[in-house]
Amino acid sequence: QVQVVESGGGLVQAGTSLRLSCTASGRTFSAYAMAWFRQVPGKERELVALIRWSGGDIIYADSVKGRFTISRDLYKNTVYLQMNNLEPEDTAVYYCAADKRIGTSTQRYWGQGTQVTVSS
Repeated sequence: QVQVVESGGGLVQAGTSLRLSCTASGRTFSAYAMAWFRQVPGKERELVALIRWSGGDIIYADSVKGRFTISRDLYKNTVYLQMNNLEPEDTAVYYCAADKRIGTSTQRYWGQGTQVTVSS
């Protein structure tokens, strides 16, 4: 059983910063990649940023490039999302995803989500 737990959401003003944390745990869990997604009501969940555990390759959504930074702690199976210069459009529930490689396929585990609200 893999558990994914996020923390760090909240209500902030536009132009300020927030940092999200996410830890994946489980007796046999070894991360292949971890990522942050976000979702607003009525819209599909969208990728915000992803980091691969081996090599550290990173992908960002265009809308957050230059403002958000994803990083990882290999030993803690923890991923962080530093969000700077927040905009009201960043308001969403942010979900952490932890990917585990199983053979040639990937199993994704989701956290429960954390609300980020940016006021103008």
